[in-house]
Amino acid sequence: MNELSASSRITYRAVMVRPSVARRVRGLSDKTLAWLFITPTIVLLLAINIFPLLWTIYLSFTNYRANRANVPTIWLGADWYQSILTDPDIWAAMQVTAHFVIWTVVIETVLGFGLAYLIDKKFRGHGMWTTIILLPMMLSPAVVGNFWTFLYQPQIGLFNYVVAFFTGRAASSFQMLGDVTLSPWAIVIVDAWMWTPYVMLICLAGLRSIPDYIYEAAEVDRASKWRQFWSITLPMALPFIMLAVLFRGIENFKMFDMVNLLTGGGPGSTTEVASITLKRAAFESWRTGYSSAFAIILFVTVFGLANIYVKALNRVKSR
Repeated sequence: MNELSASSRITYRAVMVRPSVARRVRGLSDKTLAWLFITPTIVLLLAINIFPLLWTIYLSFTNYRANRANVPTIWLGADWYQSILTDPDIWAAMQVTAHFVIWTVVIETVLGFGLAYLIDKKFRGHGMWTTIILLPMMLSPAVVGNFWTFLYQPQIGLFNYVVAFFTGRAASSFQMLGDVTLSPWAIVIVDAWMWTPYVMLICLAGLRSIPDYIYEAAEVDRASKWRQFWSITLPMALPFIMLAVLFRGIENFKMFDMVNLLTGGGPGSTTEVASITLKRAAFESWRTGYSSAFAIILFVTVFGLANIYVKALNRVKSR
């Protein structure tokens, strides 16, 4: 009887406590519960992203050098920013970066949309060809860089022999990575080969999102395939195309690994994009304050251009 009464008392207490706990949980709003779940993530993001950004902004106004941490830090104001914005070498690197970004984005967008348009027809074996086309995107940039460095070799590389077959020039008469004129196009070709499938996927998603009944209505109106493409396919897939351009533009603006593996910025400074210049200032010359200011300038440039582009994208989507 004592054991039964003890268990009864425990059960009674549990029954009495449970409603009060339930009331406290029910008292929390959905917004409060959402903040409880996302607060750890926000704190982690602040620690990983925001603090380094603020620290970089601070260093950009000082003479700090990472290899001379014991040297007293002197506040220089905006001297580094003025020096960078008036440096002709920096502007040359920005021109190289602009050349790389513009041509890679144009080529990848045209080829990617073209491939997506063909695969959207769902011909026989389209799944197998889609997988084959996606293979370059799945490779590591280090693997791609070393692979294409071998292909570009003038003596044993396959690329030179393919060009020689179609042009009649000797395979050893030109060097894609060693020629001042050809080296910028060499890295454009590699990036387009690797990331065109990525653009294709985004464009394919846009094409697959177009309802079939729109094409059926166009066929009832006897619209030609060419008319359907310009009046239906391209306008409705345009937001996805612009989204692909945005993603590839941002990634290529800060491209480092591919260029560093293929040319290292050479020959001379022909392929020295902004990220290569930043790396040399930060980790070869150890001008930490200078490189921090340059990093902030690049960040503001990308953020500003992307913000303008997103506003244009929103206008297209709202049509």
